[in-house]
Amino acid sequence: MNRSRGPGPVAARWAGAVPVTRLGLRDALSEAVAGMLRRPGRAALTALGTVLGVGSFVAVLGLTGTISAQIDGRFNVLSATEVTIEDVAGQQNEFAGSGFPADPEKRLQAVAGIEHAGVLWQVRTTSAATVGTVPPKTGAASAGQAAGNGSTVFAASPGAIAAMVPTLREGRLYDAYAEQSRQRVVVIGGGLADRLGIGSLSTRPAVFIGDQAFTVAGIIEDVRRQPEHLMSVLVPKATAEGLWGPPGPTEARMLIATELGAARQVAELAPVALRPDHPEYLKAVPPPDPRMLRASVTSDLSALFLLLAGICLVIGAVGIANTTLVAVLERTGEIGLRRALGARGRHISAQFLTESATLGALGGLVGTSLGELTVVGVAVVRDWTPVLHPATVAGAPLAGMVTGLLAGLYPAWRAARIEPAEALRR
Repeated sequence: MNRSRGPGPVAARWAGAVPVTRLGLRDALSEAVAGMLRRPGRAALTALGTVLGVGSFVAVLGLTGTISAQIDGRFNVLSATEVTIEDVAGQQNEFAGSGFPADPEKRLQAVAGIEHAGVLWQVRTTSAATVGTVPPKTGAASAGQAAGNGSTVFAASPGAIAAMVPTLREGRLYDAYAEQSRQRVVVIGGGLADRLGIGSLSTRPAVFIGDQAFTVAGIIEDVRRQPEHLMSVLVPKATAEGLWGPPGPTEARMLIATELGAARQVAELAPVALRPDHPEYLKAVPPPDPRMLRASVTSDLSALFLLLAGICLVIGAVGIANTTLVAVLERTGEIGLRRALGARGRHISAQFLTESATLGALGGLVGTSLGELTVVGVAVVRDWTPVLHPATVAGAPLAGMVTGLLAGLYPAWRAARIEPAEALRR
């Protein structure tokens, strides 16, 4: 029976004399720093990818929070204070006629929380009636009428225009007296005024709706609600009824601007105040729930911007991986010498992983600072309040280090597979 023979005394003595090689964390960090300082230009370019990736990550998340805060404010001021009343009398009773009474603004005065309210509808003019600066029967009508093609005519009470929160470029809005006396005045949007070539009201310009002439009382530069009216002609309600008749079933609607927090109460009370006999003839559309609306918009913005930030980080990781791989190929002789002196494959891997992780962490720190400065700079320029979550600032350098570590996996694995004899022959 054969028995295996153990090592002899000489072999045992030599085996005990050879120490096991180890690479501690301190040694790995010192080697990584030495490698970066040996080629500072390359190290800076390598870290630049992480700087851009992490900086974009922090800036995108910070701007997302800042913009979301601004959206919250706008929802509170505009969306949460707007109520629309729709005429649904025709759906309830085909013989009911218009669902709005003759004096809707006066009836709503008893409802608390309303700032402005008014009825408006699109006027049903003839198909040949166009908007222009000259009457259609003149020979020069073609240019002026063509400029106004595509515009719409709306009958609107003074309260409806006030509820739009307009900003005047020039002139004034027509008032209750112009409404009651059925004056032929109009207010036009700034977009339509530019198309018609009306730049000033000093010459008392007029516009023609078909063959009906109207004096331009004012030009609206912008509105905070109903921006589609910037290309419209607004005519007093009573004037429009006298020229083109009352609105048809379901054509009229009422725009109400409320005080903050009163919109839902106004939406419940307005149909009863307008038509106590048939409140079902009017349908109140309250503003959406601000919390759900904010959550939906913020979620969409966060998902989009996080995707962009992730793409930036991937680009930075590819840059680190490419530069680290080139460094491995150029330092093949150094790797072979270390292996010949007793370094193992895992030691070589640990060296390059530590170097890439250190570069990623340094790039993350610099990128975090640049991202914070970007968020603050944009907020200052736009007069916003910068919003940046502490977890983003604390986690961004860690994200840079993880990015560098992942980017160095393949180059480190490639370096660990280099044979010492082959490396020394190069």
